[in-house]
Amino acid sequence: MKRVSRWSTLIFMCGVIAGCSSTGNLGIVTKPSADNAERLRSGVKFEELGQVEGSSCRHFVIAVIPFGDGSFSKAVEAALSSRGGDALINVTVTNSLYGFIPIYNVYSFTCTTVSGIAVKYK
Repeated sequence: MKRVSRWSTLIFMCGVIAGCSSTGNLGIVTKPSADNAERLRSGVKFEELGQVEGSSCRHFVIAVIPFGDGSFSKAVEAALSSRGGDALINVTVTNSLYGFIPIYNVYSFTCTTVSGIAVKYK
């Protein structure tokens, strides 16, 4: 009987907190203000600043009231600002969606996380 109770508690908790995520890869991502075509044509040199990560989240209350900015560009901005970079190379993007009491959509949030190697143009 105790075993059934433990399993039912576990199944109930999984139903209360549910989430999913997806991941993708990109070669290079730059700030929108950069003149990327000209830099690629001229073969601009760059310096690697190291591994960085940035994220942005958007929250929903009762699935109707959104707040926050969960956009890709905001996550890239956050990652680049941590080291003062101009672009990211070897980029991995992860989108996650979490819902608490998903049947009623009381509260949920979605986050975009970007990680890669920050570079600074010379």
